Amino acid sequence: MRVSGLFGGTRRSAPADELVSHQLLLRAGFIQQLATGIFSYLPLGWRTEQRVRQILREEMNRLGGQEMSMPVVHPGELWKRTGRWDSIDETLLRFQDRRGRDMVLALSHEEVVAELATSNVSSYRDLPRIVYHIQTKFRDEPRARGGLLRTREFTMKDSYSLDRDRAGLRRAYVAHFQAYLRIAARAGVPVVAVLGDSGVMGGHLAHEFTYLTDVGEDTLVFCESCGYAANQEVAEAALPEADTEPLAAPEEVETPEATTVAQVASSLELEAHRIAKTVAYMAELERGRPWRLVLALVLGDAEVNLAQLRNTVSAVDIRPATKEEVEAAGGVPGYMSPRGLPEGAALVVADEAVRRARNLVTGANRAGWHVRNFNLERDLPQALVARVAAAGAGEPCRQCGSPLSVRRGIEYGNIFQLGTDYSQSLGATFTDEDGHAHPIVMGSYGIGVGRLLACIAEEHHDERGLDLPLAVAPYQVNLVSVGAGDVGEAAETLYRSLEEAGLEVLFDDRPVAPGVKFADADLRGIPLRVTVSPRTLAQRQVELKRRRGEPRTVPQAEAVAEVGEELRRIGAEEAGWAEGQLAQVPALVERTYFGEG
Repeated sequence: MRVSGLFGGTRRSAPADELVSHQLLLRAGFIQQLATGIFSYLPLGWRTEQRVRQILREEMNRLGGQEMSMPVVHPGELWKRTGRWDSIDETLLRFQDRRGRDMVLALSHEEVVAELATSNVSSYRDLPRIVYHIQTKFRDEPRARGGLLRTREFTMKDSYSLDRDRAGLRRAYVAHFQAYLRIAARAGVPVVAVLGDSGVMGGHLAHEFTYLTDVGEDTLVFCESCGYAANQEVAEAALPEADTEPLAAPEEVETPEATTVAQVASSLELEAHRIAKTVAYMAELERGRPWRLVLALVLGDAEVNLAQLRNTVSAVDIRPATKEEVEAAGGVPGYMSPRGLPEGAALVVADEAVRRARNLVTGANRAGWHVRNFNLERDLPQALVARVAAAGAGEPCRQCGSPLSVRRGIEYGNIFQLGTDYSQSLGATFTDEDGHAHPIVMGSYGIGVGRLLACIAEEHHDERGLDLPLAVAPYQVNLVSVGAGDVGEAAETLYRSLEEAGLEVLFDDRPVAPGVKFADADLRGIPLRVTVSPRTLAQRQVELKRRRGEPRTVPQAEAVAEVGEELRRIGAEEAGWAEGQLAQVPALVERTYFGEG
């Protein structure tokens, strides 16, 4: 491909409020935004995306997966039968066709796979099966951000396992767990596997595959001692021992201008964990019904785990309450607590650690006042108790008691043990050897192709641009011609020779300054740059330079062979790195819980 004919050029600037990796993908001419959260892949980006897809296909085929294609538009009836029509918030785009029938733009395909299984699986002899496709999805994200990290339209590899029992599901789940680590290693991205939230997919066990980076949108909790690892949405620290001190009588105490935990702790000379703080949210408990005030009670040194709170109250959607919403329910911001609220004004959820504590301080729901000696079971027996405090750094691990650590990361894939929820809802059954019918046991496994590309770009770049692994780069070689006349003719000859040798070459033949060509080559991040210039031509040589390496010259007559050999060395180095990553997989699998079976 000649750069002079390439559709999509480089940019010298990009939005400053996005991730560096996204800025570079824009500047290198890989992607271009059409609307908020909706991107076009330009030719260079599309070639890289296709290479990522090929890795996905090879690893899914290695599991025995069968590629197929399923529609992106689904009848709403399928989603109603599984309950997801009502349980998913507005990220699920619903619409009606011209005949007034409810339809959805798919954000996943569990319903369709279960529906297909009803007519394509009848006997135990038809199981197990793994099917997959790589296809467009749509989620109407309210806060699309981070370029390819959180988009509205995106491409996903989603695969589905169909088994007769939990043991079969466990085998398929472990196989996908290993495959996802192989995919990341082949793409040049170091990832970790952590426990995840089942979220809108449902099921009883989920894992996420995450690239660790300080700019990630997810918070992850780790124990270095025992290997416990979980997204903070599902992570749990060890609970404190229950207090045994006698219950004291409630006592109101004046706390003027003390509206934060730190101010109350200072005013009353106590530690933050002796305070029960109330955090107010508004939740949509049923889609389309009025939102309700939800009050979460956690210890003063803890934060609310919003995902756990949402799951506890089975909310379709949840968000922080406004000052006006708190006041409308009879609450006093800054001194908020469930005390004194009209009956039914709020749904109250208390963390288990609050239940175990004795004689806490909490808001009096009166400006300038707090209450000493609050005890949940005595003073608020109607509260729902659950683990709704987020696990934080330094807290004891629930498995071994060692201090937990916290990191940030970008999730690129997830896997779910769905069980029989979808198959029971849609009538997907098989008959066993005795002729008895059973629901098919399902698993769901997704990888965001754009998210993986973003992780690759985040891992492989420097201040000059991208530095892509050979396995996913749009071209193997960036050939640069510096000059016209004899130099241009020599570069043309080399271009044809490299392509005849089966190499994929991007040839910068533009009549622009050498500095522009070299800057663009660095920005695009193709692994090997080959330069023909007046200096090298005079010496009957050609310059070879890895993206981050030092230049070297080789005889012009041996250029094609030398380029091929250099590419083989690059490939071997990448394969060696990947093998090092994969060598850790058996130990990781050994210590990971995959469910019964």
